[in-house]
Amino acid sequence: MNSIQIRRAGIAVAAAVLLPFALAACSDGSGDTKAAPTAAAGNSATTGRTGQSTPGGDAMTTDQPFGPACAGVPSEGAGSFDGMAKDPVATAASNNPALSTLVTAVKQAGLVDTLNNAKDITVFAPTNDAFAKIPKADLDKVLADKELLTKILTYHVVGRELAPKQLENGSFETLQKGTVTTKGSGEAYKVNGTAAVVCGNVKTANANVYIIDTVLMPK
Repeated sequence: MNSIQIRRAGIAVAAAVLLPFALAACSDGSGDTKAAPTAAAGNSATTGRTGQSTPGGDAMTTDQPFGPACAGVPSEGAGSFDGMAKDPVATAASNNPALSTLVTAVKQAGLVDTLNNAKDITVFAPTNDAFAKIPKADLDKVLADKELLTKILTYHVVGRELAPKQLENGSFETLQKGTVTTKGSGEAYKVNGTAAVVCGNVKTANANVYIIDTVLMPK
């Protein structure tokens, strides 16, 4: 009887020792099972955020400058797109090397303050190359005639801000009281059928600018 009691006591002690380990193992297995859905949920949440970021990125590009000449705009500084957006239009144009002839003409006509103080306008801005298409003698004559120069320059300005979509088939009164017409789609537009937009939808503090390759003449 004593040996039987000893064996029973040994079994009881072994059971007491092993039982906590068995329970712990079961508990760990249960914990692993619950952890898997949590990780999956985390991956799902991450996927959701990634999915949301794509439309956001697309939205950022829908209202950006466009056109082949935009590549020549400085990437930083006052003459960059970000820099021009902080300044009124005449000041912004003065920081763009491709518009130096236009800026000279604006100053000659005394229109710097007029353009800088205007609200929500659109400017069709001829490049230096556009002015170079005009024979030098004729250009010098125009620059020397303030009244004529003012008429030509104000013909390039519309008294409201125009989005690219509005240029698809548009007709707009200018500050000169004449009319400019626009046609095109996507990133290809022409003004009065001859001047191509080479860098469009350029924002300044008070204007939307469409840089063009030909000087517009009032009719």
